[in-house]
Amino acid sequence: MIVLRPAGAGSPRVTMWLRPNRTLSRRGLRRLIGVLAVLTLTTAGLGAWQGNVFAPLFALIESVAVAAALSAAWRAGDRSERITLDAWSLEVHSLPGQRCLRFQSYWVRVLLERGEGHNRLLLSSHGRQWEIGAFLADQERVELSGKLVALLADCQRQLRK
Repeated sequence: MIVLRPAGAGSPRVTMWLRPNRTLSRRGLRRLIGVLAVLTLTTAGLGAWQGNVFAPLFALIESVAVAAALSAAWRAGDRSERITLDAWSLEVHSLPGQRCLRFQSYWVRVLLERGEGHNRLLLSSHGRQWEIGAFLADQERVELSGKLVALLADCQRQLRK
């Protein structure tokens, strides 16, 4: 998901937030895990009633493993990137970590490379390259590439004036 916050009055700075698409809230995740655990334990209870005494133990282990896997996958959706662009610089902040890279906006080139099965969106300047939007879908990367090229062209026109 790409959220563009245009420059405000008196501020030439544009901010873009890149986030993976995530439709499940924390509350929804808890409900999903609860429903899956109830269904699994109910089935295991029926199995134990018919003579399989180990079914509840294995169902409990499975429920914990599924809950851990779903929680890990959900937490992976917390990552995001913030791209801040003005006439002099382009900054990329990777969140939740503290990785930050700054380029001079006049020299930045946006490259959309074909990879194995997906496109890679790279920012390049002065021999450095940085991949952005790795968690986005291919169509979103193409859209982001077009937006960045247009915004950088506007910045370069401003500097030439």
